[in-house]
Amino acid sequence: EVQLVESGGAPVQAGGSLRLSCAVSGVTFDDIAVGWFRQASGKEREGVACIVNRDGRASHATTVKGRFTISRDNANNTVYLQMNSLKPEDTAVYYCAAASGYSWYARPDEYNYWGQGTQVTVSS
Repeated sequence: EVQLVESGGAPVQAGGSLRLSCAVSGVTFDDIAVGWFRQASGKEREGVACIVNRDGRASHATTVKGRFTISRDNANNTVYLQMNSLKPEDTAVYYCAAASGYSWYARPDEYNYWGQGTQVTVSS
């Protein structure tokens, strides 16, 4: 059974930093791409970043580029999202998701497996 477990969400002040973790099990880590998505209250889920685990190629949404960084630890089957210079508009539930393959996947419907989400709240 494939499982993704997020952690690291918390309340933080604007300008602060957080690191989210996504622990992956039940699938060959190198054979998947992992994406981070977020969903603010009343809004659609949007892609934040994606990484291809086999070679580490990463992509970031324009809204977070230069502030957020996705990375992976193949030894521990974990994908991270380092978030710096946080803004109130970054407030959302953050989800990680896994898709089989070796490409970047931007749309939520391209992902097969999802975590339960972790809340990030940025206050001004």
